[in-house]
Amino acid sequence: MKRFCVLLVDDEERILNFLKTKLKTSGYEVILAGNGIEALEQVRGQDPDLLILDVMMPKKDGFETLRELRTFSKVPVIMLSAIGEDSDRIRGLGLGADDYLPKPFNPDELIARIEAVRRRLGPEKRKSTMGDLVFQDLNINYEKRKVVVRGKEIKLTRIEWLLLTELAGNADHLMMYTDLLTKVWGPEYRDDVQILRTWVSRLRSKLEINPDDPKIISTVPKTGYIFNTKQADK
Repeated sequence: MKRFCVLLVDDEERILNFLKTKLKTSGYEVILAGNGIEALEQVRGQDPDLLILDVMMPKKDGFETLRELRTFSKVPVIMLSAIGEDSDRIRGLGLGADDYLPKPFNPDELIARIEAVRRRLGPEKRKSTMGDLVFQDLNINYEKRKVVVRGKEIKLTRIEWLLLTELAGNADHLMMYTDLLTKVWGPEYRDDVQILRTWVSRLRSKLEINPDDPKIISTVPKTGYIFNTKQADK
């Protein structure tokens, strides 16, 4: 059986070698890239299962690399950054990163986050036998993993799909922050409300007529979200 392959991308050889040893000891196949240009070449040539992508690199930084990567690949990405600012984290997630870990970090936490991504890559919880869920102007087809809003098909990322199906599967009921984070990302993320807010905002931008005045996914301050079927077309 092919082992789960991780592409490590960092311009610091010391970090590459340390993480390579840690990941190999944990049972992963590991390939390396010293900058964004090499990373894109490795993705095209080696087809890794996951990228660990540093932000601050010469030639092509992590943000530029991720932007170009998303034009041809949906491979999961965990970004690493010594900056650690919320704005940079939000920027990375907005470009399509699956997770964002500030430096310095505990390597065991990185392993835990890789494992969380692997779980999300597993079989869908919602089975195709569920058929379609139709909420007025919103149609969710589980078998085809297809979403149609006001007659137009929209494309969702893996996390957007998981988040939508959790919310829609509990329609008109309050979903607590901790429950959504645990079900979509894993128990390691149960307190990471910022990552949830970022992805809900991205999902709203694709579903709502006016994302600044959401009708489908409403917020219960400091608590969670409700997927409103009765207001889905208002």
